[in-house]
Amino acid sequence: MDSEKINQLIKLLNEHGLTEIEFSEGDQSIRIKRQSSSPARTTFLQPSPSSGIIPPESASAEAEVSGHRVRSPMVGTVYLAPNPEAPPYVSLGQEVKKGEILCIIEAMKMMNHIEADRSGVIKARLVDNGTPVQFNQPLFIIE
Repeated sequence: MDSEKINQLIKLLNEHGLTEIEFSEGDQSIRIKRQSSSPARTTFLQPSPSSGIIPPESASAEAEVSGHRVRSPMVGTVYLAPNPEAPPYVSLGQEVKKGEILCIIEAMKMMNHIEADRSGVIKARLVDNGTPVQFNQPLFIIE
């Protein structure tokens, strides 16, 4: 693996605020990892008459929200809408069906649709638009 590819991976790691990235090409693979001084941010949403959603008072809300967690299948950047001017794919309290698109994760310049893996109601959104996500990180809670 040449140094240009390694530099591109480091640049991608820094641009998206990732703590780890792994890349394989043929029989070669590389994992770049750095220590993170700040914990991952989680935002929980609750109904609001004006906007439909508001963040809760405390971060301990995760324990209070029950249901199935839809997790990220990859490392990348999450986008909650198809483009900046469009409304989000789903909102709090919305009923979704299995296979319905919840968000997009951009990884290595590829846009990956993340679908609901079960039917139910969106109880919480655990990520913000445009933020980096890690593999297996919870994205939504469906009940």
